[in-house]
Amino acid sequence: MTTVLAPSGRDSRSRRLDTPWRRRALLLTGAGAASLLLLALLGPLFAPHSPTAQLAAPFQQPDGRFPLGTDVLGRDVASRVLSGGRALVLTALSATAAAGAVGMTVGVLAVMVSRRLGEVLLRCADALAVLPALLLVLVLAAGFPGSAPALTVSVALATVPFSTRVLRAAADHVLASGYVEAALVRGDSRWAVLRHDVLPNIAGPALTDAALRLVASLHLAATAGFLGLGPGGAAPDWGRMVSENVPGATLAAVPFLAPALLLVLLSVCVGLLAGDVADRAGRGAV
Repeated sequence: MTTVLAPSGRDSRSRRLDTPWRRRALLLTGAGAASLLLLALLGPLFAPHSPTAQLAAPFQQPDGRFPLGTDVLGRDVASRVLSGGRALVLTALSATAAAGAVGMTVGVLAVMVSRRLGEVLLRCADALAVLPALLLVLVLAAGFPGSAPALTVSVALATVPFSTRVLRAAADHVLASGYVEAALVRGDSRWAVLRHDVLPNIAGPALTDAALRLVASLHLAATAGFLGLGPGGAAPDWGRMVSENVPGATLAAVPFLAPALLLVLLSVCVGLLAGDVADRAGRGAV
């Protein structure tokens, strides 16, 4: 039988969180995040031109053929904007999923197997956390130029130590509760306790941590693109589009403002959603 912790006072706090204003704000934020994610993932299907083809003069002003003008190499900005978010979002989502899976596995093993093994695993995570996230991304992505998997792995490695710490603490809290000890005393296997008692009770912290790590992964992936890392230079990327079109800002502002605005909106919307998830989970756990 699955046992789920139900802290006292949770219902009253949840009611305070579910005010009409907060529900409207959450709805607008969720709609904005969903729209931007769909734009990033499905945008390449609607690109009117090839995002890598040189079609006109550099920094041409918007017209009927090029709604957002052309960039530094004469490529269609609208097509590059529509095609430039998919790699960024897929990298961030893949890195978040990988970091969450590793963090969940290591964090649970650290408390379910043995304390000594747990300390060794946590020391390894701490050693990885000492490295600056951007430096780790730069080293791995630069070591494998043009490799999207290398960028994904580097972003995941930069965030996995924090997921490990969070999920280890959540699992340790659950294992210290009385009903888990009672389940072990009556003869339930550790696998049964893990499946029925531990995992259901750390699902909330895991979701909160994943939301926060997604924000960090988006920032790191965008920064890598801005620095020219990741897929080849001709491939559209919102971060790279900002850096490569800044020199022509006085001639045409749209080529770098459009991807910059999309990056800001995506980060803000996802960040607000992550903050709301963390707020609800934190208040419910008190």
